[in-house]
This record gives sequence, C-alpha cells and structure tokens, in this order.
Amino acid sequence: MAGETLGGDMRRLGRIVIVVLLLIGALALWKREEIARLMAVNSLFAADRIVTNFSNMDRLFLSRPLSRGEGPVSPLPAGAEATLPAEVADWIAARTVTALVILKDGQVVHESYHQGTGPGDLRISWSVAKSFLSALFGIVLAEGHIDSLDDPVTKYAPSLAGTAYDGVSLRQILTMSSGVAFDEDYLDFWSDINRMGRVLALGQSMDGFAASLTERAAAPGERFHYVSIDTHVLGMIIRGATGEDIPELLERHILAPLGLEAAPHYLTDGYGVSFVLGGLNMTTRDYARFGQMIAQGGVWQGRQIVPRDWIEASVTPSAPGGAGYGYQWWIAEGAVPGEVNAQGIYGQYIWIDRARNIVIAVNAADRGFEEEGVAAGNIALFRRIADGL
Repeated sequence: MAGETLGGDMRRLGRIVIVVLLLIGALALWKREEIARLMAVNSLFAADRIVTNFSNMDRLFLSRPLSRGEGPVSPLPAGAEATLPAEVADWIAARTVTALVILKDGQVVHESYHQGTGPGDLRISWSVAKSFLSALFGIVLAEGHIDSLDDPVTKYAPSLAGTAYDGVSLRQILTMSSGVAFDEDYLDFWSDINRMGRVLALGQSMDGFAASLTERAAAPGERFHYVSIDTHVLGMIIRGATGEDIPELLERHILAPLGLEAAPHYLTDGYGVSFVLGGLNMTTRDYARFGQMIAQGGVWQGRQIVPRDWIEASVTPSAPGGAGYGYQWWIAEGAVPGEVNAQGIYGQYIWIDRARNIVIAVNAADRGFEEEGVAAGNIALFRRIADGL
C-alpha cells in the first residue's frame, strides 16, 4: 500500500513538473523578444561584441526608422588631406576608435574607419543625441511653442506632477541641474542608468520611468549633476508643447534640411517613444554635417536651420557652480572661445572649434572611457589636431 501511495505521489509530482516546465516554456515563447533584448543589454558592451553591436542597435532593440527627406545629399567636399599628429594612430588603437571624420572649413581633410566598420555604418550616438535635442528645442522655442525657460516642467509635462520634477524649471532641465536623485554609474548593474536600460530593453515606458522618480539629491538649480533622464524629460516637454512626436519634428526641422547621406534611426521604448537621450544612430559623416551646421551658427547651405541666438546661448557655460555645461552641450576645461563638444559614453564625440571652423566627429567602442584622464586626453588630442590644420 505504501509503495502504491509513493508511486502515486511521484506520478503527481511528475505531472506538476511537466506543467511547470510547459508554463515556463510558454512564458519564454511569449516574452522571447523581451528576453532577447534583455540579454542584449547584458552583453552590449562585451569586448567581442561591442563594435558590431554599436553598428547594429536596431537588431538588438526596438527602433524607429527616421526619414532623411526627399532632397539631395548635401555636399561634403574633399579638402587637402591633413597631416595628423603621429600619436593619432596609437590613440585610434588604444581607444578602439571606429570612425574619425575631420572637417576644416566644411571640407573633409581626414576620414578613416577602423575595427571593420565603414562609412555606411549607422553608429550609436549615446549622449551625443542630447545636443541634437537641444538644437530641436531651440527651434521649438523660436516657433513660440515654449513661453519661457523659467516655466515649470509640469506646464508641458503634467504627468510629472508630484514627482521629483515637480517645481523644476525648463532651464534647470537644460543645464542638468534638476536636483533629481539619479545614479549615472554605467558600471553598476543596479544604478539608475542601468535600470533605465532594462526598462528600454523590456519594452516598458520611459515616460513611466521618469514619473517613478520621486527623490531629490539637491534643490532644483542648486548644483550641476549630470542626469541622463533629464534629457528624456526635455523630450516630454517638447512633445507636450508641440503636440508632435520627436521624430517628426527632428525630420522636418533638422534632418531633411541637413541633406543626410543615410536615413538614421532612433531606439524606442515599448510605446514607440524615442530614446532621445542617447538612441540616435547615424553615419559618422552625418554627425560631422550636424557639427558643421553648429560651427556655422546654425546655417547650412545658406539656410538658418537652428536660430543663431539659441546656439550662442546653448554653447555658453550656464550650469550652476561654474560647470562646463550649457544647454545639453559640453564646454571642456581650458576651452578657447568657440570650442564646444557633444559627448557620449564609449567615446562618441562631435568636437567643434567655431573660431577656426573645425569639426571632429568620432565614433568608438572604448570600454575604458571612464578611466581617469581619458576624456581630458581626448579633448587635448582634438586641440592638437586642430592646431595642425
């Protein structure tokens, strides 16, 4: 009798195990895309994958193609080949540079691709995208959609009422001085920036993630603290002010007028909202076109794309405490008048010397980008390159 009971228990247990395994299998099948994206996040920066990943982000995450418009490709003429400092070759290898495009007076004086990449690769911008959004904000402001930079965030993004963004001004968002508590440590799995990455990978809501932030590290406007989610909130403000999505606005106001060589794409969350703080993907030559437009005071092919006064304001250090930051643009320590750069993790740059009309666009897969002295060393090298042009 005892044997029969034991046998029956084992059969029931076996059926339970089978049911559980079937449920797990069904769940894995149902959520296979989300699981794949989550796995992609966890291996995105692996040494053997990072270069390929950065050229193929639309295969790893939800994405949205952007139109380059119907116009012709704008000219980017070849100039006399520059003689670069001897140290550039070692820098390219050490920093895993994948593309380097240098313009002088709007002409290409150097262009090279590395690590198996080429001119057609759409490279991830990371935080270089923030400076694109700054330019778009300036256009929206000039069109009268925004009343004042001192308006509260909640005037245009009411869903943020009652969050850490309640009482923050647009100017404080632009200068990364919102005071919102946010851990931007890319190497900490549990940091806020990496939690945000998992929100993106799992197809959850970036707006919802922003609205979930309720803690402050400082009073609004008290100090500069680089917080990437501030730029997502800037996108929420633009969407609320215009009633349009960022891709349509960016296509109409910036991408089509620039005459890009290739149609870019944006990474998106599961609700189709663009990852405006770092999800823009373009060719390096097209990043250089954007930089040249900024160098020319917002003018491209005789057309004022971004208001000149906005560019002057956005590339002027205005963050609290004397930080070298404007409206989503970096002004590095020791910068000469007219020097400004857009900068993204893992070595993405658009470095601009407006006074000498020089633009250096860099894409990279630099896993050591956070090491002490690396960013300052990159800027110093760009200045030496410019000195020789």
